[in-house]
Amino acid sequence: MQILIVHRDAEIGAQLVQMMKAYTAHECELVRTDAAAFAWAEKHARCHFLLTQFEAAGIDGFALGGGLSERFPRLQTAFFPAYRASEQRLEIRDTKIFPEPIDGERLLEMLQHAETSVERGDVFHPADILQMCCLCRKSGAFQMISAGRSGLVFLRNGKLTYAEAEGLCGPEALLKIITWEYVEFAYDSSLRPTAETISGSWDKVLIEAVKGRKGQVNTPIPALGRPARQR
Repeated sequence: MQILIVHRDAEIGAQLVQMMKAYTAHECELVRTDAAAFAWAEKHARCHFLLTQFEAAGIDGFALGGGLSERFPRLQTAFFPAYRASEQRLEIRDTKIFPEPIDGERLLEMLQHAETSVERGDVFHPADILQMCCLCRKSGAFQMISAGRSGLVFLRNGKLTYAEAEGLCGPEALLKIITWEYVEFAYDSSLRPTAETISGSWDKVLIEAVKGRKGQVNTPIPALGRPARQR
């Protein structure tokens, strides 16, 4: 596979490239901004996987993934958000979200799995994408699509406020979306719901939605990356 890494931090970017060279046969290149990624795309005929920071100076992961997928229709994406892994409340099986310290073992497993499941497209666990956006305090609307089914989830400053799917509204709709397991999604930061039908902290809402789903929550495994800075 051809992999493009987009990361502002030269140290972490170099670690990621070195890991790909040491443990895979994939072609891999590193750039530091969205603009550099689009310039790279103009010179290349293929790209199978985008590994990008979610948000950083000169980087908007959602916009970059959407833009590059127009040029590379089978592109798959994984995100490096700015929060620490210790802030996550759910560990999602087959995650495509890798906060620091980046879990190199799981990242390599994800890429290996992606090679054998390209026909499934660029899909995510809904809880995976929602947890990331809650921790990053995003606002806006997410349209979730799975096997012809469609749902909407709204966030306000990282708080889950509204969901609808299959004639349901509120927590019941969110639970229905979580049971879809794999979704494609579209995000619009400008949209707001007409009413708020979900209350409570985002983590309690998500944990309640995934409760009882076997295999959804994993235990931690060794990580790769820089040690946490002392405060």
